[in-house]
Amino acid sequence: MHKKINLFLFIALILSFSAKGQRHEIGVQLGMSNLVGDIGRTNYILQQPILSNISDYGIPFYASVMYRMNFNPYQTVRLNFGYSNVQFVDEYAKEPYRRNRQLWGTNSILELDAIFEYNFFPVNDEQKDLLSPYIFGGVGGIMANAPQLAILNDFNRDADGNALVPKSPTDFQTKGVYTTVKKITMAIPFGVGLKYKFNYNWAIFGEFMFRPTFSDTIDYSVVDNEDVKITYNKDHLAPDGKSSLLQTGPYAPIAAKRAGEIIRDRQIGNTNSKDWVNTFSVGLSYSFGRPPCYCSQ
Repeated sequence: MHKKINLFLFIALILSFSAKGQRHEIGVQLGMSNLVGDIGRTNYILQQPILSNISDYGIPFYASVMYRMNFNPYQTVRLNFGYSNVQFVDEYAKEPYRRNRQLWGTNSILELDAIFEYNFFPVNDEQKDLLSPYIFGGVGGIMANAPQLAILNDFNRDADGNALVPKSPTDFQTKGVYTTVKKITMAIPFGVGLKYKFNYNWAIFGEFMFRPTFSDTIDYSVVDNEDVKITYNKDHLAPDGKSSLLQTGPYAPIAAKRAGEIIRDRQIGNTNSKDWVNTFSVGLSYSFGRPPCYCSQ
């Protein structure tokens, strides 16, 4: 999947630079991103930022640099590289069950998008100024923190820390330890915007971008199976002399049951519903290069 994303972005970049006689744009965007998932608020855009506890929640914001290739007065391909900080806090959700649950978290997200834009008026032409709404859609990749779970099966210990042979099938310890890891997933950005060109080369624009992802881990509500690692202490070995005693006999099914319970207890909300990272932003861009004639050579 990651190779497909890289291939798509590479092709889009090659096409943009190989087009002859077109105008280039570079710019920046600033705004606010919010997460719609299994924790926190559920309104898709313009969530009110939580500034009462910045030390824990941070400040939700979005910043990006962008490059546009205007193929004709209406059609544009855009590459975006952005950063979002999102907060998700049950305390401020409208659903009572979420407020009672009191879960919260933050995440930092890097985004790379290849987007096709369509302007309803020829804002990319050579006129001095023009206002046009536009729609857009594309494909992207995001990198965000995701939960990682280590399930540790260990023997009970005596006062000196020596491992004790279990006296019963349940006479050992199992615990889960959570950390985070950076993971990459796909996203499908789309949305609407309004662009105003002025003084021939400059433009300001604002847009709403919706970004459904292929991940349910951005709010840490689920641990992917590939990010679960189960270990067994080997202070006492099985008869084969290689594996842990806890991986054999009556201990193995108990360890498996406990692992399943730990994983299920960590799952929150609808595991079939993926997370959305949505953004409202305003931007400023500058056009340069050969003035576009948009005619066949």
